[in-house]
Amino acid sequence: MLINSGVPRLSVIIPTLNAGEAFEELLTRIGRQSIKPHEVIVIDSSSTDGTAELARQAGAIVMTIAKQSFDHGGARNRAASVATGDILVFMTQDALPADDSLLEALIRPLAAEEVAYAYARQLPYPDANLLERTARAHNYPNESMIKSRHDIPRLGIKAFFCSNVCSAMRRETFERMGKFDEPVMFNEDLLFSARCVLDGGLIAYAADAKVLHSHTFTLKQLYRRFYDNGVSIGTHRWIAVHAQAEKAGSGLLRTQLRAIWQHRKPWLIVRLVLESASKYVGYKRGLRRGLGLSVPDSATIPKGSGESSSSTKSM
Repeated sequence: MLINSGVPRLSVIIPTLNAGEAFEELLTRIGRQSIKPHEVIVIDSSSTDGTAELARQAGAIVMTIAKQSFDHGGARNRAASVATGDILVFMTQDALPADDSLLEALIRPLAAEEVAYAYARQLPYPDANLLERTARAHNYPNESMIKSRHDIPRLGIKAFFCSNVCSAMRRETFERMGKFDEPVMFNEDLLFSARCVLDGGLIAYAADAKVLHSHTFTLKQLYRRFYDNGVSIGTHRWIAVHAQAEKAGSGLLRTQLRAIWQHRKPWLIVRLVLESASKYVGYKRGLRRGLGLSVPDSATIPKGSGESSSSTKSM
């Protein structure tokens, strides 16, 4: 079914692991959407807190996998293999729809056949600190945009950026582009997005589609997260050929420094320095590790099959 020929059937896919009490609110808000999902598929990594039972009670299809077998690409691919919708919507267990029009706004850009992948704006939870609020605002601005391969020189790796915290694509695109890479510990969304961009597809950032999502990480957690990010980039060398991750990081640092100055909280500079160091060192070490594990002339390097004439523009 084409999106512009009627209301499409949406399959909402959510990987879970001990999602906690807030998961019930997520399922409730999904059920209140202006476009009702055709189905909600929960792929659960053997939770012990009743997550799977809660999902079943809410009417979701539940698939259970062993915790140790989880990987971000493989779990989503497995859930997508049983989905029957025209559109695949991927969400995470800790993201809440900010309003009842999330799904409607998220899939709207997919009405254009050139758009391969769309992702939502992430708003911080009310208890997020200044640095986290600033990071969300920097990475998820209030203006929608379309990204193409022509934006790589200007945006760097952010030309490929797309987040499965809340994203959507046509089933046909998902299958034609070979599904998500697996196994991957990180960046299944960025890797898929990059293949789409290099193949001539467009990536839509839908700022009108909003979810609540933010974190408060320890320095150790930040280091590990960026180490995993670096390993992921390093083991996929073709990403580095087109973009450098440092471009995105330096822009965020400047934004956070301005926010600290504007809010007159100079003591946060120490925290920002520590966080930035944890990210940088973790990423660089992970990248070195990943490059050591990769095969330089791997057959997985994607080949662009066309170019789009679009550049980044407001939607």
